[in-house]
Amino acid sequence: MGSATEKAKASARARGLRPGTLTYNLRVFWDLVRFEHTIFALPFAYIGMVLAAEGWPTWRQFFWITVAMAAARTLAFAVNRLADRAYDATNPRTANRPTVTGAISARAVSAYALAALALLELAAAMLGRLPLLLSPIAVAFLVGYSFTKRFTVLAHWVLGFTDALAVGGGWLAVRGSFFSADDLPAWLLMGAVTFWIAGFDLIYACQDVEHDRREGLHAWPARHGIASALRLAQLNHAAFIALLLAAGAAYGLGWPYYLAALATALMLVYEHRLVSPHDLSRVDVAFFNMNAYIAVTLFAGVFAALVVG
Repeated sequence: MGSATEKAKASARARGLRPGTLTYNLRVFWDLVRFEHTIFALPFAYIGMVLAAEGWPTWRQFFWITVAMAAARTLAFAVNRLADRAYDATNPRTANRPTVTGAISARAVSAYALAALALLELAAAMLGRLPLLLSPIAVAFLVGYSFTKRFTVLAHWVLGFTDALAVGGGWLAVRGSFFSADDLPAWLLMGAVTFWIAGFDLIYACQDVEHDRREGLHAWPARHGIASALRLAQLNHAAFIALLLAAGAAYGLGWPYYLAALATALMLVYEHRLVSPHDLSRVDVAFFNMNAYIAVTLFAGVFAALVVG
């Protein structure tokens, strides 16, 4: 009962759902998607949103941005689980995933992915012509990043940029522009998020070094070692902080933003103290807990800076 799959199935049964039914499969999928992890990217979509609006946008914009983010994450998750089924089956850490055990069929996951794609496109259309026109670029990254580890060590940064599109999406949905000089803060924040996500993905990938080497995957830790990956993660997070400061200066944000940036830097220092080449036992704390705190802290700092003026 310790596996994620068994916990999800138990959760579904506890709600009186019969195995094999649509509602049962949806419940298992919902539990296994773990939507709480959307907290990594969702606050950055909201950061782009409130910065573009110079405050709070319309509730209609807020609603469709939230829908778009949930749909995008579901699409990316479903494609990732389908694409990595063979690799997950040979990795002890992921061998209990439902797409490996058969708790959810590939057909069902494909259906959820298509439904998420349709919802994402609907949300983009509701947010305006430019979001809809640019949405295929986002979809290409959401679908394609899962395959990059097969051929390049840049996979960590592709994932980072994919998550960073949340900032651009939130900004674009409200501002309706993306390529003018006034859009520079959004691009700087996208760069920041790219390095942030890449940094903690480098840490997370350290768990799978032996598996990735055996399977011929191109994760940085598997190719260059854990110590190298952890040092590179530190450099990425330094770049993250530098770009956060540059974005704040470009927009003209006040002291609450810089206080949040300082808190973020301190949390990153603590995050890196949790892991070492000889002890990866607290990777989950570094990966999930600290990064969730960082995302929420930065959103609070941005919003407070806009309120204070």
